[in-house]
Amino acid sequence: MKMNLLKGALATTVILTLVAFTNSIEKKKVNVKESTIQWEGEKLTGSHEGNIQLKDGFFLMEDGELTGGEFTADMTTIDVTDLEGDSRDKLMGHLRSDDFFGVENHKTAKFVITTVAKKGDIYGISGDLTIKGKTNPIAFDLKMDDNSATTNLTIDRTKYNVRYGSGSFFDNLGDNTIYDEFNLAINLKF
Repeated sequence: MKMNLLKGALATTVILTLVAFTNSIEKKKVNVKESTIQWEGEKLTGSHEGNIQLKDGFFLMEDGELTGGEFTADMTTIDVTDLEGDSRDKLMGHLRSDDFFGVENHKTAKFVITTVAKKGDIYGISGDLTIKGKTNPIAFDLKMDDNSATTNLTIDRTKYNVRYGSGSFFDNLGDNTIYDEFNLAINLKF
């Protein structure tokens, strides 16, 4: 009787081990040179736009389905593309300063996927975004195919202690008011 129980337990262990290893987890590394992060920020009198380079990133895939991932943006590369010359340099310097993203002390921003739910050919993504040392949850939809993933999302900068020119925190800004939310258009290649 004991021998049959041992054989049964051993067979169950072998079967469970085989099942566990048949689910293949793949780490799809993002090609940072071909991927883009475009930003747009608005103020009362207009808007500005530019780019931020991705430092590294990957998606976790299990049996061809997205299950997780992690991405790091190089905040020292924040660029302005709608201005030229001194105006461009001045805005870029201001965005890199402590008034905005404080890149001397916060060289990167990071996003870690915590939950994934598939809805047709779109993934509903939840995760933790860290900017300027502050971490907050965000959620958005991600479209993914065999070699790319794209999304557009809106981020409230004030949640990350980026409050310069915010009408939510400062009075009498008039036409110097900068809206709290900025937009990101992200196109990842792998």
